Amino acid sequence: MFSKKKNTSKLDTEQREMYEYARKRALQKRRLFQHFVVFLVGAVLLIVINVVIGYREDLKPLGYDWFVWAILLWTFFFLIHMLNVLVIDSFMGKEWEQKQLERLVRKQRDRIEEMQKKVEKEHPEPKKKEESKIYEDPAPIRIQENDPRNPDKPLNH
Repeated sequence: MFSKKKNTSKLDTEQREMYEYARKRALQKRRLFQHFVVFLVGAVLLIVINVVIGYREDLKPLGYDWFVWAILLWTFFFLIHMLNVLVIDSFMGKEWEQKQLERLVRKQRDRIEEMQKKVEKEHPEPKKKEESKIYEDPAPIRIQENDPRNPDKPLNH
């Protein structure tokens, strides 16, 4: 019950990052599949609304029924979503992100070094002639004590 040994089977940071990345990818693919199902149901619903019910049969932009344009537009958005999940995220994954971060940090360090060199060149530090010499005040300050009988009048020494 009160043992000194605790359970130390925690995941290290690398395993945790891998798990989080895998969870994120699974969620992206799940949302893509949901988008596909909603797209199919929506396309069938648009066809049914136009053909069976006859809603806006006279609306034919560029010679095609309106539902064809709506489905084509939705197909375009679905293809962008699919491209993003399956192609772009797989190429620009965790390793790509890490490389980009390292590159940006290196670039910032280089800029800081350049700025530091420029500042040192334009505003050099003043040279110290005698570092060991202690600063001496040419006029030392005298502390005067007040007369206890008359606090406004200083004592003369």
